Amino acid sequence: MTRYTPAETVRRSGFSLDTLRYYERIGLLEGVDRTAGGRRVFSDDDLGWLGLLRCLRDTGMPISAMCRFAELARQGDETVADRVELLEQHSVAVEAQLELLLGQHGHLRDKITHYRALLAADGS
Repeated sequence: MTRYTPAETVRRSGFSLDTLRYYERIGLLEGVDRTAGGRRVFSDDDLGWLGLLRCLRDTGMPISAMCRFAELARQGDETVADRVELLEQHSVAVEAQLELLLGQHGHLRDKITHYRALLAADGS
């Protein structure tokens, strides 16, 4: 089994060491092994879990919902349906945010086109 130092885990996960500690403190990250000297060592499973947490966080899932998801995951296979429901609800929210962003991006592009036309007219 491959084990990763906290510094390597930070590099691989993209989370800061403070975030890793925070996630451990609030229960998003559990069961992190420690060396005889008490230093954290992370596994491939930990990195996989952190990858999922990165996805959830980057798509705007609130910490409370992430904690609920982690709690359900710890409860085992009997909560798979609940996890699917939570992820589906989040997916709907992400799709709505994407639609909003695409609309706003179109507005920005229109403004850029407008201002470029003004600049071109001034240069004539």
